[in-house]
Formats: sequence, structure tokens, C-alpha cells
Amino acid sequence: MRLIPIVLLAGASLLPLNAAHAQSEPGVAIGATAGTTGLGVEAQIKLGPIFTLRGGIDRLNHDQDESYDGVDYTAELAFDTVGAFVDLHPLANGLMISGGAYMGDRDIRLAATPTGPVEIGGQTYSPSQVGTLNGTVKLQDLSPFVGIGWDDTFYRSGRWGFRAIAGVAVSDKPEVALSSTGGSLSNDATFQARLRDESQRITEETEGYGLFPVIQVGLNYKF
Repeated sequence: MRLIPIVLLAGASLLPLNAAHAQSEPGVAIGATAGTTGLGVEAQIKLGPIFTLRGGIDRLNHDQDESYDGVDYTAELAFDTVGAFVDLHPLANGLMISGGAYMGDRDIRLAATPTGPVEIGGQTYSPSQVGTLNGTVKLQDLSPFVGIGWDDTFYRSGRWGFRAIAGVAVSDKPEVALSSTGGSLSNDATFQARLRDESQRITEETEGYGLFPVIQVGLNYKF
């Protein structure tokens, strides 16, 4: 009769091992995301109890009004990025620390048609002289990322998992280029030099774009 308690004790001692083995089993998941990087799709591969590889594609298209150096622009954000990350789950649960990078085109297109006098490169011009201003604020193609969040996809029973993450993508100061069309001075060499000066002023105003906040939520399906 002593055999039964011994068997039960042995089985109980194996439960933590079985749980650890279940957590260390490989897994694959796909999901959809939404956040400051736009809408996207992702895939995840679980490497062990605490490490997960994650990759995704995001697209952001958004229009907003911006004012640079006293000129009102319509700004169109056009971000098409690919991301690759390593997620560390230090407690072997949903809590994660993530590091990686975003790669791809991240441009802000500017357009302005002044209706009154505007200052360009330190000189005041009339609307007929300026015409339409067009420009591009180009962010660095490669932006390292670090963040913290929660992803329980591989740490819960069932197929569905939830992920939320907050972090920052870091890049050098953007490159800004302005041009003019339809104005009486659009092709004037002196005015074009003023546009280059104005581009430099906008560059200084947009240096804060080098720290891009990433806030994202997602829903994953595990195979």
C-alpha cells in the first residue's frame, strides 16, 4: 500500500518539470497590430522559456496641419516600415522587454499655398512670389527600438494572445528639402537659396522627430 503514496509523490514532483517543459516548447503565432506606427501584421517564433523572435510590417498614412517657422503646412505622414525584434520575458510570463529596429521609408510630405506674406529664409515674400511650397521631411531609414510591455501569447492556454507595448524608436535628425512651384520667384537663384535656409530652419524644428514614440496593441493567434 506504500506504493501508492510513492507514485503520487513522484507524479507531483514531475508537475513543475512538465510546466517548464510546456513553456519551453517552440511555438509560432501571427497577429494584427495598431498604434503610432500604423496598422500592421506580425509573426512570432518562440525560442525557449524566455526568448521570442518577432517581425512585422507596418503602414501609417495620416494627414495633419503643422506650422514650421511661421508657415502653415499640410503634413502627410507616409511610413512603410519593417520591424525585427527580440522579446525577453524575464519572468517566463507575459511581461516582456523588447529590443530591435524599424527599417524602411518614413517620410513627411509638406505642402503650403500662402494666402498672405510669409517669411522664407529670413526674407518676407508675397503669395504670388512664393506660389506653392512643397517639401519632404525624411527620417532615418534605420531606427533602433527599445520598449517594455505585455505579451501572453505563449504563456496562456488557448490560441489567442494579447500584446501591448510602449517604447521609442531612435534616429538621427531628419533631412528636410523645400521647393517652390507656380511662383514668380520659383526659379530665382536667390529665392532658391532662401529655400535652402528655410529647410535648415525646419530641420532644427523637427529634431524632436528623432525620438519617435511607439505605442502599440495587438491580437495574436498561436499555432
